[in-house]
Amino acid sequence: MSLLAALVRAYDRLPDAPPFGFSTEKIGFCVVLRPDGSVDQVIDLRADDKKRSPRMLRVPASPKRSGSMPRPNFMWDNINYALGAGKLTDPADVRFDAFRTKHLEFLSSSSSPLLQAFCAFLSNWKPEQIADYLPFDKPPTSGFVFAMAESYRDFYLHETPEARQFWQDSRDSWVAIPGKEAAAATCLVTGKHSAIARVHPPIKGVIGGKTEMALVSFNDNAYESYGHEQGDNAPISEAAAFAYTTVLNRYLEKDSGHRVQIGDASTVFWADASDMKAGEEAESFFAAYVDPGAEERLATSEIRARLDAIRQGQHLSHIAPELAQGVRFHVLGLAPNAARLSVRFYWQDDFGRLTANYQQFLRDTEIQPPPRDGWPPLWRYLIELASQGKRENVPPLIAGEWLRAILAGAPYPLTLLSTVLMRLRADGQINALRIAILKSVLIRNFKSEVPVALDPANTDRGYVLGRLFALYEEVQRAALGGINASIRDKFYGAASATPQKVFRTLDSGSANHFSKLRKTSPGRAVNLDKLLTSITDLMEPGADPIPVALGTAEQAMFGIGYYHQRADFFRKQDMTTNSEDAA
Repeated sequence: MSLLAALVRAYDRLPDAPPFGFSTEKIGFCVVLRPDGSVDQVIDLRADDKKRSPRMLRVPASPKRSGSMPRPNFMWDNINYALGAGKLTDPADVRFDAFRTKHLEFLSSSSSPLLQAFCAFLSNWKPEQIADYLPFDKPPTSGFVFAMAESYRDFYLHETPEARQFWQDSRDSWVAIPGKEAAAATCLVTGKHSAIARVHPPIKGVIGGKTEMALVSFNDNAYESYGHEQGDNAPISEAAAFAYTTVLNRYLEKDSGHRVQIGDASTVFWADASDMKAGEEAESFFAAYVDPGAEERLATSEIRARLDAIRQGQHLSHIAPELAQGVRFHVLGLAPNAARLSVRFYWQDDFGRLTANYQQFLRDTEIQPPPRDGWPPLWRYLIELASQGKRENVPPLIAGEWLRAILAGAPYPLTLLSTVLMRLRADGQINALRIAILKSVLIRNFKSEVPVALDPANTDRGYVLGRLFALYEEVQRAALGGINASIRDKFYGAASATPQKVFRTLDSGSANHFSKLRKTSPGRAVNLDKLLTSITDLMEPGADPIPVALGTAEQAMFGIGYYHQRADFFRKQDMTTNSEDAA
């Protein structure tokens, strides 16, 4: 199933989905009219919260706008179109003129008293009157609707039977651009012969892009073919275009429960299942896989228990057999790209397969000791790839490629390995999450056998050198105590990439540290010297067992060996401290 077909299918199951020709928009104010068309008052519809959030109302859908051609909405709009605020600063602003002219052209012949009152308002309204009703220093950005004084508490003008009937009968004429009326063709999505959308409705809510962007568009001759213009190059019916954009806009809303930010990709997900409850449960599980805050929003303790069982490796067919088969799952990553949206990735498969691949990811990343706060959702790993630990610095392409590889059970992008190694050399933060990423890439891409915990018998030269480096650091710490910069701070990057240049210096320094440690703590010196011997015995025999350079896979093993050995030192210290406290 194609992406657009899957979105159109999702529209049919969207709760309280707006019908064709309507959309849900942010409305902040209502202009209340008297029967003669004069303004009675302007009501603020916004919430009393700190942000003064606008109300979400169903209104006639907006046409696609461009900077050169004003295109008004039907019976609602922003303050520049609906009341002419733009004229207060620029008399040449024609947005209100277009709003007034088009409504009078279409509605002046109506016999409805309500629509006649609206026409009277448009004929007599002067933008200078705004100050009498809206004492704002800065014009509001949310939309304006209209109502009659005797009924504004019950319905708005665009909701009246007269207005809805007009919109149903005349929508095509309202949104059509003169000389560029929609042609009829076979829709690539539905297969039906119907009017083709030349310009698709805008997509909103993609972080990092413009307020409104297009997923399908043709705005230059270079993208057109066979003499076709705009949407005729990819014939999609107006109904299908409306359906897929409505679903995307709904899923991209902040609290929709269907989106999460993965790097620079605004990622939406949804389940396709005959059982609505099963689909919602699958969506809850996936959200908890990738979103740190989603687990707190899980509906019941039963779902939380199932999630814990999944993370412990139990088969989904045993935990939730209704989700293992018959639930099709979709994940779509969108990123801004100039005036269009870029599809970073699109994945669809059975939810059972998705969960199995997620569990494989958990097995690949298992490391001892684990993070202090427990294993986080996928999103948290990405921060370890970012300079200064800032979300905006996450490498954009890696995030999408990595998530797609996790979902599909495919090899990870090798840039993931090089990026983690670069961060280790840059800031020296060798933590469980970064080491877990290194381990998972070695297992999946290089088919390497990587230990979960410290393996004293492992002879991989990268792993052995990492352990040896951790030992040198521990000898320094035991001999000198707390210091401003350890050998890890000074030498980790060079030791992991070109060890032969560094380890002679480290060995010479450790001899001095051992000399001091034998005087202050002879027992500790003996234990560390024995460990040093056991590690060096694992090295390949030869004139110089320290290699000139290590490859990227060996550098990853270096980091894992260092992490394991250093963690073992801390574990033994904790055991010693606890024993002394008990005594």
